Amino acid sequence: MKHIRRLIRLVQIHVVLVRHGLDEFILAAHLLRPLRILLYLAPWYWVRGELAPRGVRIRKTLEDLGPIFVKFGQMLSTRRDLLAPDISKELAKLQDSVPPFPGSIARDNIEKLLKQPVTELFAEFSEQPLASASIAQVHAARLHNGQEVIVKVLRPGVAKQIARDIDVLKLIAGLVNRYWTEGHRLRPLEVVDEFERILYDELDLQREAANASQLRRNFESTDLLYVPEVHWPYTRRDVMVMERIYAIQISDIDALKKAGVDFKALSERGVEIFFTQVFRDNFFHADMHPGNIFVSVENPDKPTYIAVDFGIMGTLSPDDKRYLAENFLAFFRRDYHRVAMLHVESGWVPRKTRVEEFESAIRTVCEPIFERPLSEISFGQLLLRLFQTARRFDMEIQPQLMLLQKTLLNIEGLGRDLYPELDLWATAKPFMERWMSEQTGARAFFRGVASEMPHWAERLYELPTLAHEVLHQASNGSLEVRWRNPELDQLREEVRLSSRRSSLSLGGAGIFIGIALLYGLEHVSLPVFLPLAAAGVLFILASLKET
Repeated sequence: MKHIRRLIRLVQIHVVLVRHGLDEFILAAHLLRPLRILLYLAPWYWVRGELAPRGVRIRKTLEDLGPIFVKFGQMLSTRRDLLAPDISKELAKLQDSVPPFPGSIARDNIEKLLKQPVTELFAEFSEQPLASASIAQVHAARLHNGQEVIVKVLRPGVAKQIARDIDVLKLIAGLVNRYWTEGHRLRPLEVVDEFERILYDELDLQREAANASQLRRNFESTDLLYVPEVHWPYTRRDVMVMERIYAIQISDIDALKKAGVDFKALSERGVEIFFTQVFRDNFFHADMHPGNIFVSVENPDKPTYIAVDFGIMGTLSPDDKRYLAENFLAFFRRDYHRVAMLHVESGWVPRKTRVEEFESAIRTVCEPIFERPLSEISFGQLLLRLFQTARRFDMEIQPQLMLLQKTLLNIEGLGRDLYPELDLWATAKPFMERWMSEQTGARAFFRGVASEMPHWAERLYELPTLAHEVLHQASNGSLEVRWRNPELDQLREEVRLSSRRSSLSLGGAGIFIGIALLYGLEHVSLPVFLPLAAAGVLFILASLKET
């Protein structure tokens, strides 16, 4: 049954491609070019009429195929350096302009989830959506206290659509892993599993609300990033209510220019926000396409970012975070030997890798991009060269870093649109150096002591009792040794026996020396010597018994 469902879905995908005239793109691939004649013989080729522009066809195809494909299109839309202008312009519409579902259904779902009529929950509620995306759509509302809010509601049936397409992706990943020689390195099954986890997290709006609250706390003392407030009494797994914000969408370059925004400052602050989230907080917004980022222009010289949509957030393990930080810093310093060594130490490339060769390959790829603005860097070519290098040295894909890589692509894409003259490396290097200095040295030590002090204070009152118990056990010989080493125990026993033998021998010798001294005294009688001599003999015999 499972295989039948997969086959049906693959047929559906093909039908959608054909309906939007994308079958010709598939048959244009090198391996399938010999089958291109089949396209001209197919009945639909002669009756489908004039086709829309290719960008429109690609966008509509992704919309029809469902949430996973829309997510893919959103990510591509930020990479205008990799796509033709007509395609990137159309894919940008996937960021917040996916065809909506009826507002009446959204209203019914809200009332069902919150168990109250919308008129009691809100003073005003608009059934016309403000924005519609692949997972959910957003409606404007006003609370009874007058505060303006947005209401985010999941799309009906979206969980089933994602489960269906994830199943197809797992089938494809399994085939790649089994039959493609690069499968072990690309780790497609692990990548799909990570993608599945991310998508299912995004389906939980209560989790998204918790993410927003955490990110808001992280930046509440700065003017770099503002996060809208969550209204928890109205938030459930399938519905969320947040403060409504009014700002300029970051993709609206003309509006930002009209407001007098300093684009250089805006770009540099964006880089600082990214590195702060990743390395200071280890909690970063991982869906930073232009539809989710706005700019407050109250202070155009120091513009504040405003983020929305917190369904996809990323974190790193302590080891990955440390290796990445050291990699970035070594990269900024052009210390390619250190970059190569870090890849080996982390296990990202095999231990048998020749570090000198790997260092040379990294230098060849990366050196040309330094001291050049984004406008002069071909990231498409850079990514291709890096992929070729990774393949040559059998570098494995790291699924746990997938979100970070996706975010980096989004950040670089935004930077290219906002301020193409930005020197990304020069902007990021001082921040990374400052962060690394804070992780080592005296300040880091005292900060660690300060963070542990409350825990120590909680246990301080127990110290007198613990000390008394240890001293009492030591005095009566019942002190328990919890960690024992057999070799140390044997050595300890030999030292004890040797000490006992020495004490007995010295005791016996001391007695006989005493007898000799007493023997020299005229008034001491012979019977006095007999018990002393007996005691000396006993001490000597006892020492011999211990050997």
